[in-house]
Amino acid sequence: MALMDVIVSDIVQETPSVKTFYLSNPDGTPIGKYTPGAHVDVVGPTAITRQYSLCSRPDGQETFAVAVKREENSRGGSAALHELAVGDSLKISEPRNLLEIVSPAAHHVLVAAGIGITPMLSMARYMDVTGISFELHYFARTEEDAAFLPLLRDRCPDKLHAHVGVPRDEQEAILSVALADIPTDTHVYVCGPEGFMAKVIATAERFVPADAVHSENFHAAAQPETSENSAFEVELDGETFEVPADRSIADVLLDNDCDVDTSCEEGICGTCIMQVVEGSPEHRDNVLSKAEKESGEVMAVCVSRALGKRIVLDYY
Repeated sequence: MALMDVIVSDIVQETPSVKTFYLSNPDGTPIGKYTPGAHVDVVGPTAITRQYSLCSRPDGQETFAVAVKREENSRGGSAALHELAVGDSLKISEPRNLLEIVSPAAHHVLVAAGIGITPMLSMARYMDVTGISFELHYFARTEEDAAFLPLLRDRCPDKLHAHVGVPRDEQEAILSVALADIPTDTHVYVCGPEGFMAKVIATAERFVPADAVHSENFHAAAQPETSENSAFEVELDGETFEVPADRSIADVLLDNDCDVDTSCEEGICGTCIMQVVEGSPEHRDNVLSKAEKESGEVMAVCVSRALGKRIVLDYY
């Protein structure tokens, strides 16, 4: 996948652990627009690639902005980014969107916790200025930890529901009350820690259909040991290849000069999604929605496998 060179043009300390990095074209030309909810791959100083949601104004064109939380157990990604200075160079991908605002829909409920506020920020700002019906529920441990809370209170106070310091065992009840009287044809969007998202998705599916619940997760799902895998065949463009137990579909296709895009190789970015023409996928990703997985029509080929002996794919 092609990457573009950018420079860090500004850095803002949002909270003690979150910094926003503004990224610009080196020649000073506008970097372009993106659709609300989109993310980019960022190749950091340690060559580790991570995905970060864009949180700059979606109608702006001068810079992209990504907010990065420094993780306590960082493997070098977020920690290295927090050492960046204005003027440093990075490589990023073109924006991709797995959390697009569904149109038309009667109403939109955005639910975020922690750094999961980043995609919701651009979505909320866009819907607020364009007159789209929405509400935002933002859960945070403390005011100090709640990145962008002052901005949201200033820009869309009537749509914002800030739940600060709410114990985990009370979150489901709050969401149930919020979703009890939503209009027909409401869509729910969630981003945050894995356990929080699972709770929100389960709660939301009591009030709206599964395909009306949308999530974004940048944490890889735990994968089985390769000894538990079985070999199978994959067919693409009329050619058949063997996928051994210790290799991914993406690896095999790339080795055979197939035009397959990959990025994270962990099943979280959506770059490698392909169409399933025949066969049943064994989904192991954290990027497809529940409805997409149940349809069996698409799969993330960097981690997912075939349930049977053969699967036929096409480009998505």
